[in-house]
Amino acid sequence: MFSEIQHHFTKFQNEIENIPEIRRNILIEISKQIKSELSENGEAKLIYICTHNSRRSHFGQIWVEVISHFFNIENLKAFSGGTEVTSFNNNAIKALKELGFKIEVESGSEIENPRYKVYFDEKNFTTCFSKTFDDESNPHQNFLAIMTCAEADENCPFVPGAKQRFRTTYDDPKAFDNTDFAEEMYQKRALEIGLEVFFMLSELKKLITNTD
Repeated sequence: MFSEIQHHFTKFQNEIENIPEIRRNILIEISKQIKSELSENGEAKLIYICTHNSRRSHFGQIWVEVISHFFNIENLKAFSGGTEVTSFNNNAIKALKELGFKIEVESGSEIENPRYKVYFDEKNFTTCFSKTFDDESNPHQNFLAIMTCAEADENCPFVPGAKQRFRTTYDDPKAFDNTDFAEEMYQKRALEIGLEVFFMLSELKKLITNTD
């Protein structure tokens, strides 16, 4: 794993107490449900859902893939989707690069919604592009829906195919587009989501270890 990314994990470990208790309780519930899915089905699938699938939902998908690899948690897969299609936002891509990820255009750089490979080491990556949550590339049944924005949370009180739906919404860094604070706020939001995913999966790791 790239050293710049691993450096964030040390900070996350020291910042867990900064997560409000109400948020920690939700994240613990998600970790318990993931553990149940792993035990019953041998795999667990998460879809991070936001309106445009361009910023926060991608952050969630990416951090789950990276941190589950860090904790050696097998058969946990993360996806993302929206209620409409736009594109993976350039400010979000830039923030991830600044945090240590390497990002390549997989195909279609000339189109409005290209696919990107987001690498967290020299060979492992997750693929990101904007899509609806029911896109053919996402699971359609037996997944956990993680709502990352208030608008999608309000517009999708029921997510077809989801076994369970959780609300962990975040402020939209889009509010800072075209300002001097854009770079800072995109990185801040990416790290906030990373911290909560780190806590969630550290709790999951404890559950798995205590069962073994």
